[in-house]
Amino acid sequence: MFTIKRTTSENTDFRYLTRLFDEYLIEIDGDEKDFFAQFNQIYIKNVIVFYENNTALGCGAFKEYEPNVAELKRMFIVPESRGKGIASKILTELESWAKEEGFTSCILETSFKLENAISLYKKFGFQITERYGQYIGVESSVCMKKTLY
Repeated sequence: MFTIKRTTSENTDFRYLTRLFDEYLIEIDGDEKDFFAQFNQIYIKNVIVFYENNTALGCGAFKEYEPNVAELKRMFIVPESRGKGIASKILTELESWAKEEGFTSCILETSFKLENAISLYKKFGFQITERYGQYIGVESSVCMKKTLY
């Protein structure tokens, strides 16, 4: 049985999962890890934690980027639980919550190396867009956007 909990970045399970995510990203981001880390050590009030049998297996979050635009952050599924549809459930819940909060679009940044993540976002209607904000000029970044209906 699974549950999805709406919480904040103060949640202990979210912190645990994001520590695992940060360790994973060291392999992905290499020399750029410190650059990306500075944007992820923030308080986030809109966090999702996915549980199966009371075990935290995945997470995701969003924050206001600008009025009406939510930026998705910290999407992560523990490696041994990937391929079970957990990311889709988290993304669906994040989009629903963002709409409830009045956001009309979502943006995100990911690494070009995370091909499965890019495929998931495309499946959900995200389109690759120009790099925004701190990601302008960062060749390893793929930025995406979606209008929420």
